[in-house]
Amino acid sequence: MQNIPLDFRVATVADQLLLLTLMRDFYSEDQIEFDPARVQRGVDALLADPRNGEALLWLDPDGQVIGYAVIAMGFSLEQGGHFVLLDELYLTPEGRGRGRGKQALALIEQRARGRGVSRLRLEVNHHNALARRLYLATGYVDDTRSLLTLPLDHAQGRPAS
Repeated sequence: MQNIPLDFRVATVADQLLLLTLMRDFYSEDQIEFDPARVQRGVDALLADPRNGEALLWLDPDGQVIGYAVIAMGFSLEQGGHFVLLDELYLTPEGRGRGRGKQALALIEQRARGRGVSRLRLEVNHHNALARRLYLATGYVDDTRSLLTLPLDHAQGRPAS
């Protein structure tokens, strides 16, 4: 298959419904819990303030949206200060192939560099071997760590240690 250049545009508040629809599809496919209220809060904050990051909408040659990515700003002493987190990357089934995943990662790297950071990080689910291979093949390094989460909005009833 021939590589077809991947284009994008930055999502705006007017794209909120489209972005939420794509997110729902991605979460379902990648077995991620879709909590509508929590996701809505995140999308609202992302689209309201570019300092938080940005959502990119992937476009096919006809200008149709075929996926999205979200890059978010983070801060870590270990990472030397601010870094960019590739929070989500999704191409619809019809948008996959033709080197689009690699193109998306290259565009994300450019956007991260444009934010003046020296580190771009991401997370990948253990079951997603295809995505993991893509990330490792494009230069990402496995930090040999596991990401753990404590849901603070549900922490009240957790057992004491």
